[in-house]
Parts: sequence; structure tokens; C-alpha cells
Amino acid sequence: MKMKAHTLALSLALLLGTGHALAQSQDSGHDSHHTTASSASDMTEAEVRKVDKAAKKITLKHGQIKNLDMPPMTMVFQVKDAALLEQVQAGDKVRFTADKVGGAYLVLTLEPVKN
Repeated sequence: MKMKAHTLALSLALLLGTGHALAQSQDSGHDSHHTTASSASDMTEAEVRKVDKAAKKITLKHGQIKNLDMPPMTMVFQVKDAALLEQVQAGDKVRFTADKVGGAYLVLTLEPVKN
């Protein structure tokens, strides 16, 4: 009986440890990929609706954002770097990358689309 209890305790410890590691990898996986370079295929097309330089925010009418599993819509984003807002104005067509960082949707890269 003592051997069964020891085996059970060891099995439970391994199971809990594996579950904890899996949960950590799933939690950190989403926010950690924003540090990698984005390719052109990762970019989303959008139209700038409003630029708020003081608040470091931009309103975009965008297509599907695949990495966020977000359908097309118009929404306000914070920007990683306020300098991104200097190159665009309302009405411009742009391509951008975004991610969810610290609970907020953040534009990481932004480039005007040349016609």
C-alpha cells in the first residue's frame, strides 16, 4: 500500500508540473511574439480615420488582423512609438501590424500605402 501511495504522489506531482509548464507556455506565447519582425504578409490594410498625437492613439478602419483573430472593424489603437503618427493623417491608406500588449491593442508598425 505504501508503494501505491508513493507512485500516486509521484504521478500527481508530474501531472501538476506538466500542466503548470503548459499553462505558462500558453500564457507567454501570445504576448511574446510581438518582438519578432513582421513580414509584409502579416500586415493589415486600413484607412486612417483619426490621428490623436497628444494621446498617442490612432483610429483605423481595418481588415482582419490575423494574429489577433480580429474581424474587420473600426477601432482606436495606441501606438508603440508616437513618431509613427507623424507620417499619416485622416484619410490615408496604410498597412500596419498590431498586437495585444498589457491588455491594450498596440500598433507596432505603420506605413503609408503608396498609390
